[in-house]
Amino acid sequence: MAAEWIEKVTGSFEDKKRYKRYKARVRELPENHRTAVEALDRYLMYFGSITRGDILQTMLDDLIELFEQSAANGTPVRQVVGEDPVGFAEAFLANYSEGQWIKKERDRLVEAIDRAAGEDGEKDGESL
Repeated sequence: MAAEWIEKVTGSFEDKKRYKRYKARVRELPENHRTAVEALDRYLMYFGSITRGDILQTMLDDLIELFEQSAANGTPVRQVVGEDPVGFAEAFLANYSEGQWIKKERDRLVEAIDRAAGEDGEKDGESL
């Protein structure tokens, strides 16, 4: 009972455990891969605006798995992210848009315009 209340305030305990495991995995990477992951992590945190902890953690787990595999295969960092690290980060982030606050605002905008245009309720015989 108390744990549920605390989780409502602080967030999921399981997500916090996953995050600690993620950080431990980052520390195990070779230096160049670790530096790249830390830089991507920072950028994704600032740019991503992901508000759902479960989606954020899934994104970070996928990121570390990608770099663990590339390190194990001897794939250079530049070959993983390409010549445009920002483009790589933003393309990577696009896979997790469900967790971004802007997704909710985009949906709200579309619904408002649909209502304004008299298109709310049904589209092509389907109810929304």
